[in-house]
Amino acid sequence: MQDHNLTVASMAETRPLLRSSGPKADELETKPVTIITSRYASETYWQDCWRHRELVLFLAWRDLVARYKQTVVGVAWTVLKPLTTLLIYSFIFGRVAGLPSQGVPYILLVLTGLMPWQLFSTVFSAASESLVANAHLVSKVYFPRLIIPVSSVALSVVDHLVAFALMAVLMLWYGVMPGWQILLLPFVMLLAVLAALGIGLIFAVLNAQFRDFRQLIPFALQLGVFVSPVGYATSVLPEKWQIVYALNPVVGIVDSFRWCILGGRELIYPPSILVTVVFVAVTMVVGIKTFRRHETDIADVM
Repeated sequence: MQDHNLTVASMAETRPLLRSSGPKADELETKPVTIITSRYASETYWQDCWRHRELVLFLAWRDLVARYKQTVVGVAWTVLKPLTTLLIYSFIFGRVAGLPSQGVPYILLVLTGLMPWQLFSTVFSAASESLVANAHLVSKVYFPRLIIPVSSVALSVVDHLVAFALMAVLMLWYGVMPGWQILLLPFVMLLAVLAALGIGLIFAVLNAQFRDFRQLIPFALQLGVFVSPVGYATSVLPEKWQIVYALNPVVGIVDSFRWCILGGRELIYPPSILVTVVFVAVTMVVGIKTFRRHETDIADVM
């Protein structure tokens, strides 16, 4: 079904209807007529997004219910999955590879790298798959399509917040207390979400047009976990390679998250944060423009 990406114009024009005879002819001639127009280039696009804000909450709640409906363990999966990965990574990087932990329990070093990585990867995966997963909505009714990838972020954020329970238990067990920098943690999480959403908007369009990207994205994320400081600190790399390593935008996110929780100058590499901030600014602008440019023909190619 073709989608002309139409919505009701904010101001209805008055046009004369077909002339007819009878006592109500004058009334019919001046009856308001609602004109349907494209909203891609309209200045009221963001107003449309605001008017449909409740749809964001509805789609997010729908995804949350669908995730845990008819499950035995339920929300506990959000803790069991990172716990399993945490134990595997701690064994491989800590026991087998023998990498240094920079003076903190190695399991906490891995967890503070794993949590921001999973937040980034799940937001990116959900945003890039969102249009295909909601193809039945895209092809049937108009609303700003940007709402779909934005609403997909909510489930990943909820999972991430629940996983903090595991973090709290382990920190109490090892007697590690965060410092003042914990106050900056919400900004780091926002940075991770925006970085993933910006690139996710681009891949959402590509995924709708070329289904090969559905196979490419999981493969890229599997490689990404090894080229990001998830199981080790950036400082274990030779100093001459750290600046090259920092070109990976996830490095700044992981280092900042780890520093907010554990502190310590050796756990953070400042140039990586600058790279991440620039990456977020560029990808959000490019992502939104790319998404809106193809928004009018998304349903035609799905």
